[in-house]
Amino acid sequence: MRTGSAQDFSRRSQAPELMDGESDYETFRGCLTDLARVNRMTLAYRPTLAFLDALHRKDLFPKDRPLHVLDVGYGHGDMLRAVAEWAHRHKVAVTLTGIDLNPWSAKAATEATPAGIPVTWETGDVFALQPAEPIDISLSALVAHHFSDEMLVRFLRWQDETARIGWFVNDLHRHPVPYHVFRQASRLLRLHPFVQHDGPVSIARGFVRKDWQNSLAAAGVEGADIGWWVPFRLCVSRVKPR
Repeated sequence: MRTGSAQDFSRRSQAPELMDGESDYETFRGCLTDLARVNRMTLAYRPTLAFLDALHRKDLFPKDRPLHVLDVGYGHGDMLRAVAEWAHRHKVAVTLTGIDLNPWSAKAATEATPAGIPVTWETGDVFALQPAEPIDISLSALVAHHFSDEMLVRFLRWQDETARIGWFVNDLHRHPVPYHVFRQASRLLRLHPFVQHDGPVSIARGFVRKDWQNSLAAAGVEGADIGWWVPFRLCVSRVKPR
């Protein structure tokens, strides 16, 4: 939301993102490729992998079958590839599933994923997902800010009801510093035009701690943790009681 020519950070913006609209495959893939580049530069995988580390140390993973991890809104697939590398390092058997509304995501993620990684790229609505195997851990990274407030509440409730071990939401902290820094940096780095536009919009659509507290309360989810990570990430998680 804007007040005059200045961005208003007191509430979530409702401005649309270009990547949520119609585009051809080459444009969409170019956007995803540069988003994955930004993710690597900003250590975007670190909070999610730290969550998996904590669960591993607590010995919460199944002993009789692979750990089933779902990534909601996988885009280019880079988060699940990072999870696959993590699992290989820690000798954790995994089955990985990604689901994304955009059919171009499956094509882009498949092209970017080496053979041998145990991942299935699904296209569809997460709320209609009927997995062949129970979902142990549900992840989402930089997806929640695409949701309306009502959809976010529904998603939190769905994760809490579905994920047997726990869930982790990795998203943006709405704040003027990352907003203005990204606007300048994306131009200097000559990132894809969609990324130059959508990056600041994403931050303006992001969250502050009170937003998450309100959404969790509306979803009826108790016992969730809200943590801040460099650079300007707010991550929300819950581990189910044994």
